[in-house]
Parts: sequence; C-alpha cells; structure tokens
Amino acid sequence: MSKFIVSYLICFLWTSFLNGQSLNSRDREALHQVVQKYSMENAPGMAVGIVQNGEIIFEQYQGFANLEHRIKISQQTRFNIASTAKQFTALMVLDLAKQQKIDLEDDIRTYIPSLYPTVKEAIKIRHLLNHTSGIRDYIFLLDLKKKAFWKQVGLSNKDILSLLEKQKELAFSPGKNFTYSNSGYIILAEIIEIVTGVDFNEYSDIFFKNLDMHESSFIKAYMQLIPNRAAPYSDWGDGKWKKFPLVIKTKGDGLLFTTLKDQLTFEQKLQEGLLDGDDLFTDSQGLIENSEINSYGFGLEQTKRLGKKAIHHSGSTVSYNSQMIRFPDQKLSIIVLSNNGNIWSGDIADELAKILLHQTNQKKKTPYDKNDVQTIKEIAPENLIGYYYSEQHDFIRIDQEANRLFWKENNQRPIELWPISECSYTMDYDTSLRINFKNNEMAFFNTSGDIKYYNKKIIGQATSSDIESILGIYQSEELDMRFELKINQENQLLIQFSNRRNERKVEVLNRNELIAGNFRLQLIRDSFDRVIDILLSLGRAKNNRFKKINKLYFNPKISLPEGSLQVTTIHSSDAQTTDILLTKNDVDGHEIWSKIFGGSSYDRASSIVPAEQGFLIIGSTSSFGSGNYDMFVICIDAKGRKIWQKTYGGFYNDYGYTAEKTEDGYIIKGTEQDCSSNTDIFNRTCKTYTWFVTIDKEGNELSNHRLEEINIE
Repeated sequence: MSKFIVSYLICFLWTSFLNGQSLNSRDREALHQVVQKYSMENAPGMAVGIVQNGEIIFEQYQGFANLEHRIKISQQTRFNIASTAKQFTALMVLDLAKQQKIDLEDDIRTYIPSLYPTVKEAIKIRHLLNHTSGIRDYIFLLDLKKKAFWKQVGLSNKDILSLLEKQKELAFSPGKNFTYSNSGYIILAEIIEIVTGVDFNEYSDIFFKNLDMHESSFIKAYMQLIPNRAAPYSDWGDGKWKKFPLVIKTKGDGLLFTTLKDQLTFEQKLQEGLLDGDDLFTDSQGLIENSEINSYGFGLEQTKRLGKKAIHHSGSTVSYNSQMIRFPDQKLSIIVLSNNGNIWSGDIADELAKILLHQTNQKKKTPYDKNDVQTIKEIAPENLIGYYYSEQHDFIRIDQEANRLFWKENNQRPIELWPISECSYTMDYDTSLRINFKNNEMAFFNTSGDIKYYNKKIIGQATSSDIESILGIYQSEELDMRFELKINQENQLLIQFSNRRNERKVEVLNRNELIAGNFRLQLIRDSFDRVIDILLSLGRAKNNRFKKINKLYFNPKISLPEGSLQVTTIHSSDAQTTDILLTKNDVDGHEIWSKIFGGSSYDRASSIVPAEQGFLIIGSTSSFGSGNYDMFVICIDAKGRKIWQKTYGGFYNDYGYTAEKTEDGYIIKGTEQDCSSNTDIFNRTCKTYTWFVTIDKEGNELSNHRLEEINIE
C-alpha cells in the first residue's frame, strides 16, 4: 500500500449527503428525473451517486432492497457489483507489484504449475489483468457442459481451478487477442493468496479497510449472512417479482458486496490521489505496461463513452447489475448499483452523464440522413459480398438478397446496410454507425469512435463430398463431452451433443465453418485435406478442440448429376491379394457398371478426384513401381477407361491419399517412409513423412517435397 494512501486514510473524513454546491438546481432536478424514470412502484431499485472534483454532488436511493419485508434501499444497503469488482482485484495485484512481491511479467505457472503445463508460450499475469491470456471464461465452459454457473450450488474458486486444470490448450496465444475472461480473475485471486500467504477473503478485507471501505467484502460462503444485503429480483416479463437464487461463492472476478457509500468513498480517494500524483492510483487508471491492447487496463475498460475519454466497467450477476464511469478530463465519476434485473445500470449512468456533460439538449449527431441514404443506391456492389475476419477471428458475412446488402454476424438477425457512397455504408437501425470498404478490408466505426478492422477472405463453398467427409463423432477430453454430425432423412446436416437432448440444425457457411444455434464450428484439416478436429466456440469459450474419434476417410466417392463414382479396395479372386474396384452408381446408389484395376500383388484405393481428362484414382500399389508400396495414380475417363497410370516412390512404403488440381497438373498428397536400414528389419527404425508429389496433366513427375513427420490413423 502506498505511503500516500496510509497517511490519507488517517486524516480523511467522509461526509455523506454533501450539499453539492457545484451542482445547479436544474441539473439536480434533471438527474433526479432520470432516476425516477427507471424506478418502479413497489419494486427493487437502485443506488446512484456522483463524485466530481473530490465532492459527492449527487446521491439518491430508490426502491426496495427486500420486497418480502418492505425494506427500502439506503446508505447501508449492500449490492453485489459483479464484474465492476475486477478493478479492486487488479488494484491488489498492482499494489503487490509495487511492493516487488510479484512481477506483472511473471508466468502464472510460476505460482500455479498445474495450469496448462504443455502450453509453451508464457501466460503472464498482465495477460490475466487485461483478458489477453487465451484462457477461456469458465462461465461459458460450464455452459458447454450444460451446467449453468449460477445453478452450481457452492461453486468456488477451487472448482473453477479444477475445471481449468483439465484444459490443455488456450483459445489463442497469449497477447494475440482480447476475449473477456472471468477465469483470469479467479486465477489472480489464487495468486494473491499464494504470494501473501493469506486467504484471499482476509487479505481483501484488510485492503478494503485500508481504503476506508468498511462495508465491502467478497463473498465467503454462498449461505453467508450479509447484513443489509439487497436481494436480486426479476419478473421475467410476467409482472411478478421473483428472487433470483445466488448459490455460488466465486470471488476475485465478482461477488463483491458493497455499499454506494463505500464506492463513493473510493471515488473521492481516487480523485484526490490522482490530483496528488499517487503512483498506485495513477497507474491503476492507465494501460498496463507492455500491453498489446489499448482498450482494457487494470480491471477497467479504456474506451470512449458518449464521445469522451472514459474509464469504466459494468457488472451483472443474476439480477444484480452495476455501472461505474469515470470521465478523467472532467474529474467526474458516476456509480449506479441495482438489484433490479429489469433495468440496466449502464443506461442510467449514460443518461446521468449526458446531463453533466451537457449533451441532453443536443440533437443526436448522425452524419447521414436516413431518407437520403435510401435513395443513393439501391443495388449493392457484388464485390463486397463475402467473409470478413477480424484479428480476434470474429467474422462477418456480407450477403446480397434481392439487390439489398446485409450484415450477418453469426446467427443473429441480418442487418441491412444502406449505401452512402460507393464504398461507405451505414446500418438500417442506427445511421450513426458507419462501415467502410477498401482493398478487401472493412472498417466498422461504432458510436464511441472505436474502429474494428476486418479482412476479406475467399473461402470455397462446401460440396456434398465435403459435407460427407465431416460426418462422425467428435470428442473433447478437456470437457468430457462429445457431439455427432449426421445427415437426417430430409438431407439436413444435424449436430447432436452428448449432454443435450435435442438435435440442432447446422448451417454450412463454407467448407471450413459451420454454425449451429449459438455454436460456431471451425474445421481443422490435415495435410491431406481430411477433417480431423473441430474447434467449437460458444461465447467467450472459444476454440475448444474436439477430435474426430471414428476412422478418418479420404474421398472415396464423388457425386455426379446422374449419380456417383466410388472407389474401394477389394480382395482379388484368389483372396491372396487386393485390387481397386471402381463403381458407377445411379442417384439411388444402384450400380450401373464397375471396373477393376490392379496387378499381381496388393493395390489399394484412397480417393477419386475430378481431373481435366476425367478422374484420378489415388492409392498405393505393390504390384507396380520400385518398392514395397508406391504411390499409385490412375487417370480414367468418364466411362472408367484407363488413360494412364503412374507410380511414385522409392524402396520403402509410400502411399497416395488424395490430390489437388494445379494450373499445370496436380499435387498428389501422400506419405513417404524412410528407414535406417534396408536389410535389418528387426532393429531398424522407420519414420513416415507427409509427401507431396507434383505432376503434369499426363502424370509425369515435376517435383516432390517431404513435409512434417506424422502418424497416419
């Protein structure tokens, strides 16, 4: 704790209900009217306070803390401020760093080695503070497991750490992206315990007392008696208030019970500390040193609000919600705490801020007139249509329907785009927003002035063969769950989760991405273009790896307008060798004709792919070539007649699996074996590598490349 804070706490005297002489009567009445607008008769309510220039200029309490006993909200009422509490956990970490007890560049495995032991990149404490660690949010991990966090009786930090210890991978490399994660602050609370040797609750209680916040404490037990606690209520649209159960006891990320009085005390101390140059307070309101992002700092958002420089955070757990906004240039802080799930503290805080920033009488600035926008251009340029990806791997689809352009984000309602100029658009529901297109890039400007950039990517559309290749069962060891992708009788692609009762329809976006309700699925392919894993994302639990657990097939079947062609491996007539069987089938799967290819030994088929002269059959052979098995390619015409056949490989086993068309011919994809000895088969060691052979249209080898060492399933 800084020397300034200790000395300041000794001499500081907090006085409630200051007269607010700097607030004129007109503004005071306007603030009062905003609070009244969001108040309901005989309902839960809120506590609202404003600090400016170190003084409390406004303080109001409205509604009931407890509806059953008709207890009104007052100065003594304690609210759960949820994620607004993160600033205090972060402040404790920063204070320990200033005491040189920790370093924000420390890897978290220094303190908790059981977390992510196989991740090679450093996961630094500062990554936890500003949500750039890649650690998935436990709330959404539990949602994936069909275990809503608020229903888990007694859910604790230890339970969350146990859940995270099962995670072997991160959602992304630390520092590369931003994804809000409550898990990071659970880990920070654990690190505070380890570093100080004091239980987090005890340490934070002392910390709050040193800040003169005597009515603030993180939850200790879900059945704990908290004096003057406001109960959380919502009516779920039926007009009947219901108390939302709170049966968890996680801490560090939220569940801080505090009063408006304590929050205003802190804001006064903060403003005074910033004025006097206290380094703990000053640093806590800025960005983290070496941070890769500039939108989030020490448990605080660092983005504009109402067009002004702002430091802010909101919180929401069950029916509790809170909002804190600081406008540093105006030395203005606004606090809204509520136990009413039907209102949002952020909206109230913004309306209060507009009054004090003198924005209420200004007409909302929109750079475009809605009527003019609709008449500029009716047909959207076709070259804008496609997929746009941000650095955070979020993606937007720009589609055209009936000469109208639409913005589609995941499975949300499509938003029509209205053209302003050839490369500039706005959105139908809010003309203050703007979207610019240039050189396959898209920039989205939101009302705060922040810009998010996207790059356009060309992704091939899925064929029927692509869809068939993804069917199967996928398993996550980290989450102990699986799902199956399958086709129903109506030829619809469905997903069935092991922990959910109903099947869900799957929308195929392209050959690499699917959407099923709120789930996003990204297909991971191996060197042979086979789907081996799917990265499943739900909210802030991104890129959970599900491995395909059934046999990995190549492309043994190709669809045609009149039916299909299919290759398979069959035993020869003497059952001592194998041959390649090619069949032409009608649309119902009945065989029209068949052909057999092979020689005197073993011949195997893996795939059939379109070729310029007809089709290529890709496989392996020991009947022809120069080794045990060689890569085998047969070119046939549409009637199955052989045009040419070629082998590629050396002495050991080389296999062909699939092919990709190039401008001059094809790339045959397979594997090449390399062994330490040609003769000593009992003691030699062998390795298998991905092997690509480039050929021309007549099958003549142009080049070959050995890639990574692999294991073929």
